[in-house]
Amino acid sequence: MPQITWEEPFCAEGNNCFRIGTDDTGNGYIAVLGREDEALTDTREALRTLIVDIKAGKADHLL
Repeated sequence: MPQITWEEPFCAEGNNCFRIGTDDTGNGYIAVLGREDEALTDTREALRTLIVDIKAGKADHLL
């Protein structure tokens, strides 16, 4: 697995905590806190859009 720089966890009330991170080539990663070895990967922009939509309440059912 590439070297990933993780951001601080985001924990919504009553939900799992998740983290986003990036590697040196600009790929984005998202994982449940404590399970970073099972991270999903996509472009950083795609994952950022997902997180913004979740925080806005548009996709909270996905987590």
